[in-house]
Amino acid sequence: MWATNLRIIGVVLGTLALYTLIANKIPQMQSDVPRALTLGANVTPEQLVAAGDELYHGAGGCTACHGLGTRAPNLLTDEKGQGPIGARCGKREPGKNCKAYLYESLTQPRAFVVAGYEPIMPEMSRTLSPQQIWALIAFLESQGGTVDVSTSDIPAQTAAAASSSAPAAGGSHGIAGGSTDPMAIFRGAGCVVCHKIGSEGAAIGPDLTHVGARLSAALIRESILTPDAKIAKGFEKFAGIMPKTFGDQLTASQLESLVRFLAAHR
Repeated sequence: MWATNLRIIGVVLGTLALYTLIANKIPQMQSDVPRALTLGANVTPEQLVAAGDELYHGAGGCTACHGLGTRAPNLLTDEKGQGPIGARCGKREPGKNCKAYLYESLTQPRAFVVAGYEPIMPEMSRTLSPQQIWALIAFLESQGGTVDVSTSDIPAQTAAAASSSAPAAGGSHGIAGGSTDPMAIFRGAGCVVCHKIGSEGAAIGPDLTHVGARLSAALIRESILTPDAKIAKGFEKFAGIMPKTFGDQLTASQLESLVRFLAAHR
């Protein structure tokens, strides 16, 4: 009897050890959060470009759409024979130089949508600080063009060095200034850019007007925290667009307020 029990325990422990070993071999994915830059008032164009490069390829989430040539225009490589973005940005809109066009594209992306693409670009000023916006502009200008971003472009109050560990989105109080009002969060987090709820928002992602009738509170929470875990049927081509950083940008009370709000929409 004891021998049988010991063999069972040995099999269980061995199985657990095997799965633990396998799990540790699997690359772990972690959502980066855009963080405030530590660039001072004397920041150089080279420093801005480097910071923008890091944002573009990391927490900014730009690579989720740009570079595929399907969801959004290629920015770092040639786009339909016009060269990378720095070579063509000054020719996109009449009367707008490269810097003005890129600023508009990041902060008011629906003002001008490149022909052949859908208006799915979120307003990056909702999740990035002015410093980060201008760093991205400098980086994009450097792709085949001339960098003319300077400290005069960056608002004085943000040109001072900031803590590198503080989340940039929404300032020091987070999204929607830390409000727990669900619609303030829904707007502040930029959800209205892609999702419709009632008469407000855009019909790019799934309509959330009756989301509570389709998903439980647990699944709504999962969709906010790990949006690529389950993609709604019919929206597979938009996989990867929704930011994966809300778990770090929303406070616990904000998250639960939003989950309860959406779950009640039946």
